[in-house]
Amino acid sequence: MTEYKIDPLDVSFEPLAGSTFTNLLRLLAQNKFRVGIIGWPRFLYSIMLSLLLAPLSLYEKITCDKNIKNTKIEKPPIFIIGHWRSGTTYLHNLMSKNLDFAYPTTFQTITPGLFLKFEKQIKPIVASSLPPTRPQDSIVLGADLPQEEEYGIGNISQFSFYHGWCFPRNRDFYYKFVHLDSIGKNRINDWKKTYLYYLKKITLFYNGKQLVLKNPSNTSRVKLLLELFPDAKFIHIYRDPYYTYLSMKRNIEKEMTLYCLQKPADQEDFEMAMIKMYNKMFEKYFEEKKLIPEGNLVEVRYEDLIKKPYEVVKNIFQELNLPDFEKYEKDLNSYIETQLNINTYKYKIDEEQKNKIYKHFKKTIDLWGY
Repeated sequence: MTEYKIDPLDVSFEPLAGSTFTNLLRLLAQNKFRVGIIGWPRFLYSIMLSLLLAPLSLYEKITCDKNIKNTKIEKPPIFIIGHWRSGTTYLHNLMSKNLDFAYPTTFQTITPGLFLKFEKQIKPIVASSLPPTRPQDSIVLGADLPQEEEYGIGNISQFSFYHGWCFPRNRDFYYKFVHLDSIGKNRINDWKKTYLYYLKKITLFYNGKQLVLKNPSNTSRVKLLLELFPDAKFIHIYRDPYYTYLSMKRNIEKEMTLYCLQKPADQEDFEMAMIKMYNKMFEKYFEEKKLIPEGNLVEVRYEDLIKKPYEVVKNIFQELNLPDFEKYEKDLNSYIETQLNINTYKYKIDEEQKNKIYKHFKKTIDLWGY
């Protein structure tokens, strides 16, 4: 058994630090207030910040709640889906260069309770506290850059995959919120209400612009997303499963260890949970993608996106019938230029590893021709 290496004093990536105070208390109660020795610095950091921000979140809720609930999401969202480490972030960044689109920012996902009223005061503090890049790769972090809304949902509710990394003893419970099955109708309805509330809040902030959202967990939620947004558009990006496996394994080692408030299980246990998650995710996706109306789904290969990002994005616009691609060609190409010298992690894979991964991911490897 191989244990993860954890620096208890590294609090810089703790996602719960921006959680609303009431949500943090609910999560702690849900986990019977079990915080491990390694988690105490992160726990104290999170509880202190949540307490300091609580009056601001309360004021925003009192003054803005009615407007948020009355907000209409009139333009169908564009959902970027695909397993973690499959290029969803890069694709999200490319799509976000279109100024007609809106997206949750890192600031809005870290502090979902107060970004409508207190952006000017709090965002500079958040920006100065962010490390320059993500721990698992060289992708730049920034308060105004696009971010995964799963973090924002997690900071106002229990419904987040990432709580399974913060509270790894309860990992299997939180992982259920990816697939949203075996949790009961009431919890599913609560998830829908929470998700819709957060997207309405983002829509209100951007004055009704069309949302482009990136969230790997949504790969398992197509049916529920269509119940909320029947005309939603989907971009599914997939990657060579051999390298998805290796990249996700490294991601857990680099990222999960910066979140946990409890000592996690050994690496082999997390690896098996990752394999189970992957297979369940694509089992659901392959079944539910049939529900997407014709013309509202496009699927792209990660390898094609890396080689020909401009052509892939242009094709996405054509396939989904999105307007005015030419308006943002210049900004798109400028961003692509900035990414040409980004160093990606190079993985080595031997025959034994390859056979092991094939055994677990046979269906997608064969289907996608890897």
